[in-house]
Amino acid sequence: MIVLQAAHIDKSFGSVDVLKNATLSVREGERVGLVGRNGAGKTTLLKIITGNLQPDTGEIIRPRGISIGYLAQGGGQESNRTVWNEMLDVFAGLIQQENRLRALEANMSALDVSSNQTLFNKVTEEYTLLRESFSRNGGYEYEAALRSVLHGLKFTEEYYQMMVNNLSGGEKTRLALAKLLLTKPNVLILDEPTNYLDLETMGWLERYLQSYPGAILAVSHDRYFLDALAQTIYELEFCSLTKYNGNYSRYLTTKAEELERRAKQYKKQQEDIARLEDFVRRNIARASTTGRAKSKQKLLEKIKPLEKPSSDNHKISLALEAARHSGKEVLIAKELSVGYNGKPVSRNINFTIYRGERVALLGPNGTGKTTLLKTVAGVLTPLAGTIRKGYHVLENYYDQEQTNLNYGNQVINELWDDFPDFNEQDIRAVLGRFLFTGDDGYKLVGDLSGGEKSRLALAKLICGKANLLLLDEPTSHLDILSNEALEEALSGFEGTLLFISHDRYFINKIATRVFELTETGIQSFQGNFNYYQSKKADLTTLHSTEGKTVTEGKSTYLRRKEVQREERKKLRRYAELEALICSLEEEIKALENELYEPEIYNDHEAYRQKNSTMEKLRQKLENCMGEWVKLSDTITDG
Repeated sequence: MIVLQAAHIDKSFGSVDVLKNATLSVREGERVGLVGRNGAGKTTLLKIITGNLQPDTGEIIRPRGISIGYLAQGGGQESNRTVWNEMLDVFAGLIQQENRLRALEANMSALDVSSNQTLFNKVTEEYTLLRESFSRNGGYEYEAALRSVLHGLKFTEEYYQMMVNNLSGGEKTRLALAKLLLTKPNVLILDEPTNYLDLETMGWLERYLQSYPGAILAVSHDRYFLDALAQTIYELEFCSLTKYNGNYSRYLTTKAEELERRAKQYKKQQEDIARLEDFVRRNIARASTTGRAKSKQKLLEKIKPLEKPSSDNHKISLALEAARHSGKEVLIAKELSVGYNGKPVSRNINFTIYRGERVALLGPNGTGKTTLLKTVAGVLTPLAGTIRKGYHVLENYYDQEQTNLNYGNQVINELWDDFPDFNEQDIRAVLGRFLFTGDDGYKLVGDLSGGEKSRLALAKLICGKANLLLLDEPTSHLDILSNEALEEALSGFEGTLLFISHDRYFINKIATRVFELTETGIQSFQGNFNYYQSKKADLTTLHSTEGKTVTEGKSTYLRRKEVQREERKKLRRYAELEALICSLEEEIKALENELYEPEIYNDHEAYRQKNSTMEKLRQKLENCMGEWVKLSDTITDG
């Protein structure tokens, strides 16, 4: 069953066409990814689908009763309520039913059955029907579901009583996503849902969406996310949509194969046309062959020329070169502490990075990854310990906030100021490789989009010819094509990289080593992101028995034993709770069945006692479910 369809959509802004005859459909339960370069019109299409923008022509079709939920890019929850009360709003209907159930229970307990049997039966009938509806719609589980989603999106209990309007922009976006997930529309429409999520939360979201009961349409630059989730990919290119079956990787393969097939067809047809034209030209004037030539001419006229295959793959062009080789040891940190205003966010950091290594710096938000990178770059001073650079190390730092850009400069001067030895032709050649052409060079840096600023910062990075690159979220604001160009350049770079990224596809392709940063040091994993994830899943302690990880920091034997003890306690309690929850659910079900028996509902006192017992069990079940959800979020996988 098709639950959503965009049929023959056209949309223009002035003289600029954005969508032409764009058609897309989403089936029940289907996971659809929408991709295309920045500015292709993906968000415009989503706004049309959700009714926030009118198409010039075409229509949006959805069956009656199908609900749609939309998370706009950067859209945040706004409210003057607390986080908890705002989220409870999703379950307003269930809460109303719950309040009515409690009122009916009070009425039944107060009624004298012998004097008013008819009224008691009427109240009992309403209660029975309402309780069945309440149970069927998740009334006994909604608070546990709420806590589970909030914890999955990194809203711990300390957030519950915070005012929504006091949250950061990223937190408001995550809260809007949490509310949308709990609303459970038939079709989820998500525009860049992994923005503002750390790696752990991205993994949680993927797992949640994989089991989501409805359909999903998602725009994302996160290729790892699209690989994990999408069953169908639509590419928006040249204002129209093309459908590909499979996930993102399958889409890339299929598109490449299709382009190659069409190129061969086009080449063959051009050769056939040239051969026929040559025959006609050589034989049309000769009496003995003019008949054949005219026949070939008619054949030529019947040929419908194929369009030359092309792809909207206009992307930046990078070539990374180091001016000279560094020594073998590039960066050495010893007992390093980093932070601001004398307050450390991470301490006891020890590592050595060697020439040619490409090291990804990972860790939850707030652990000090950017602080460490700024300290390595010399922007911040170490609070304790040392960071030393090796022989002949020439570094360049890419700041995700682009604080090294002068917003008052014109684009051309921004590059020229840093590299005064370049002539204008050289400067324009570099800018052209980063898609700044013509009058783009005279734009003010402050007027550029996020993607344009990222490209300009990368242009400055390339020209520096450093042999050590320190990169903080280099793929932010870049579209997929630009990300791929950056990956190609970094893969061929002969220098050394230390970088931060939330782009798991990028990390997987670039990293040869992973550092996981915590408050108490760094743990090192030899390999890419997939290897890191695999090892994290296998580890139950901070020390690997396979010898493929090297713990660098102050992880002591006693600390490891304490972690093991705590983990065992959690696992024991987790198992106890699961057994207790099953037992409570069975007891409640048995009591509910007893309440239907005539000897119970005709006996006012017996009914009141069993109902009271059942309510106590429900409260205990609710408490156990809450503890179970919180505990499940803290237990180490593996």
